[in-house]
Amino acid sequence: MKQSILPRTLTRLSAYAATALMAIGLTTGAALAKTDLLVYTAIEADELSKFKKAFESDYPDVNIKWVRDSTGIVTAKLLAEKANPKADIVWGLAATSLVFLANEGYFQGYTPKGMDKLDKAYIDPSNNPPLWVGQRAWIASVCYNTVEAKKHKLPLPTSWKDLTKAIYKGHVIMPNPNSSGTGFLDVSSWLQMWGEKGGWGFMDSLHTNISRYTHSGSKPCKLAAAGETPIGISFAYRGAKSKNAGAPLEVVAPSEGVGWDVEAFGIVKNTKKLAAARNLADWSVSLKANKIYNEEYAVVAMPGVAKPVKNFPPNILKQMIKNDFAWAAKNRKRILKEWQNRYDSKSEPKKK
Repeated sequence: MKQSILPRTLTRLSAYAATALMAIGLTTGAALAKTDLLVYTAIEADELSKFKKAFESDYPDVNIKWVRDSTGIVTAKLLAEKANPKADIVWGLAATSLVFLANEGYFQGYTPKGMDKLDKAYIDPSNNPPLWVGQRAWIASVCYNTVEAKKHKLPLPTSWKDLTKAIYKGHVIMPNPNSSGTGFLDVSSWLQMWGEKGGWGFMDSLHTNISRYTHSGSKPCKLAAAGETPIGISFAYRGAKSKNAGAPLEVVAPSEGVGWDVEAFGIVKNTKKLAAARNLADWSVSLKANKIYNEEYAVVAMPGVAKPVKNFPPNILKQMIKNDFAWAAKNRKRILKEWQNRYDSKSEPKKK
């Protein structure tokens, strides 16, 4: 009798152990199973890991997979994929591009939790629920290398029209608006400030002084920071960041006013990862996210959050023009075609 109890007991213990191990395995597998969220973005590459880490700490079951390029290139890629979209959500792309894509039927409406705490100027005014929601503003500026400028005896430009003076010939670099959202916000802002005749006339004069057009909005400032050009037309974030890192730069907001755009997000219409995309949308309008936006950008969507950012041009809010996103989106194709016909001869070769 005693001899028969032990085998039965061992058999039961083995069964219990196997069941327990199976339960542990299932639990572990569930914990490890993550939703891969494909996110198309034009956010600066050096910020992506910060956003990924912050979001995934709050939503550990979602794994962000970035597809990153300049605004114009991302917009073109999205249009090329229109019949069979690959992205789950577009995040940190220019509002003018999102309006343009929304008009093409690219997004589905969603009201993120907490959106009521944002400035209404950052929310799609044409649809309810909104097809896009803004995060923060990026703002045009001029990066002026004091060392290189001294070598060439170039005075500090304080206005856009200063850059058309003969003394600056060959010393100015700016982004191509067909590739760069920064380039497009420059061009659309000049046309809004001065009208069609005045805007294109200004760009004709500026073109004479341009050494080349880049396919990145941050590159002109990076080149200025490195001393490869005295003057780069770029945006304030990149100028301030480079100056904070020790580059001999002055970051100038030209006196006539500066163009700007809103980094925004929209959920792609046919995504199969809707819950995860909505999680990112909810997180993106949160106080936590807005505080992170403000680490580098002086103007964010949630009122009362923004604190001054070191070496941003002073009084930048007062310099921002009244920007008509709907007009810019409606006229985007026409403006880009006209710009290309006039000025593309000085553009860098596109990367393959």
